Formats: sequence, structure tokens, C-alpha cells
Amino acid sequence: MSIQTPRRFLPSTAVLAAFEATARTGSMTMAAQELQLTQSAVSRQIKILEQQLEAELFIRERQTVRLTSAGASYAREIRDALHKISSASLNLRANPGGGTLNLGILPTFGTRWLAPRLPQFLAANPGITINLATRLSYFDFGAEALDAAIHFGQAEWPGAEMALLRSEQVIPACSPSLKREYRFRAADDLRRAPLLSISTRAQAWTRWFAMHDVAARAAQGMVFDQFATAAQAAMAGLGVALLPTFLIEEELASRKLVRAINLPMESPERYYLVWPSERAAYPPLRAFREWLIAVTAPDR
Repeated sequence: MSIQTPRRFLPSTAVLAAFEATARTGSMTMAAQELQLTQSAVSRQIKILEQQLEAELFIRERQTVRLTSAGASYAREIRDALHKISSASLNLRANPGGGTLNLGILPTFGTRWLAPRLPQFLAANPGITINLATRLSYFDFGAEALDAAIHFGQAEWPGAEMALLRSEQVIPACSPSLKREYRFRAADDLRRAPLLSISTRAQAWTRWFAMHDVAARAAQGMVFDQFATAAQAAMAGLGVALLPTFLIEEELASRKLVRAINLPMESPERYYLVWPSERAAYPPLRAFREWLIAVTAPDR
């Protein structure tokens, strides 16, 4: 059963645009210039909004206006809402067939692995446009206009469906010069070197040492929020980083990075494609899901 929202809680976009522009510029005159209206027209729009909401949004002081505390809170939410409307309209105009896929991605996975393969998908699906949003943390499908996201972790995401994409093997990688300097021979040798860590993989080194029967120590080295920057630091000789082999294939092939020691570890987490249940049948998502599952099949 649907619940109809009272009309007074659904102001027109013209009224909201006048309010947002005035809130952002702090001037009805500047808002009028931006919207190509008269100052009196903007003033009337704001009065209509205040009457609809039964709340004062601005304090008027001679020739200036400033937001009330309620107006400031309302302005933040309205700005986000207008941005979503604008983005949706732009997407539809760019692709009138409605074939836009809004996809959340992990930074390094997106740039190193997914982006080079997307031309293959787009060539096979010329009516689909893909928009990418990058995050390091969980995506909020309720707050963000996303059709799906790439997730690394456990097979759990409340209120969503998931498809396994691939596993991940990490190796201790460093520059050739650092390997020559420390002359690594056994897992215990790495305890002497600076260990580069990823903030989202805080236990990675502890797991690796435990796997190879070495008493772990606190990682003494730089901490990064992305694999890409950790890899750059490792190439610069700043330490040893535990990096996914499939994300550093080019660096290993060119010997910008080398295996500090050939003792890999499989991560307990996996990569998944995640989507809200209500978006499961959306044609662009269905096409992308089928393609991505097929492309990652050899890695499972």
C-alpha cells in the first residue's frame, strides 16, 4: 500500500531552485541573476516555500539574508536532492534508452582491473552507459543512486544480492634494490624490513606471519588507504607491501616490483558484485552482471 505525501511537503522544483541558489549565494539578487529571474520573483518563491513548510528559512536584515538554523539544515538536504535530479536528467539525456548503470567500485580494483576491460563490455553493449563512483567503505544503496557495487569482504550485505567474482592471492612485494639490501631468504627475514600496510587490511601482515609460523610483530612502516599508493611506495624502496598479484602483474613483469620472498597467501575475503534486490532485473545491470561473472570465471 502506497502512502501519498501531502502536497505541501512536495514544493515545486522552481521554488526549491530559488531557495537553494539564495542559500548558496547568500543573496536574493545573486540568486536572481543565476536563475535569470527578477529579485522580487525569487523573494516570492521563497515566501511560498516558507508558507508551505510553515517555517522561517531566512532572517532578513535590510538588503541581506542569512539562513536560520532550520534553513541551513534544509538547504543541505535540498542541495543533495537537486543534484540527484540533475544527475538523473543528465544521464537520461545522454542515453534516452535508459541504459545507464551506476556502479560503485573499489579504487585500485576499478582502475587496475575493471577499467581496462570495460571497453570489451561497452563494445558488446553499445546502448549502455556506465558511471563509476569510488569508495573505500561500504556503499549505502539507500542513500546513493547506485545500481550495484564491487565489494571485497565476506559474503554478507544486508538487503542485497551478491555474485562471487574472484579470490585474491597476495605476495610480499618490494623494489629490487630493497631485496638486494635485505637479502630475504625466509619469512622471518621480513621482520627486519619496513612493512607497508593498508588501512583496510589491518590484519594482513599478522595473518601472513602466522601462516608461515613466524611470530608477528607490529608493522613498522607507512600505512596507506589504497593498494595503488602502497605499490608506488614499494617501488620507491620504502618497504615491503602485501599486494594482490592480479593488481600488480605489469609491475612484476617489468621488475619494478619483485617478490621479496615467494611465499604467497590467499586472502580469506573475496570480491563480489553486490546489488539491491529491487534492481536485480534492471537490464543494464543484468547485462553487466552476466558479462562480469563470465570474465572472472577463470579466477574463481
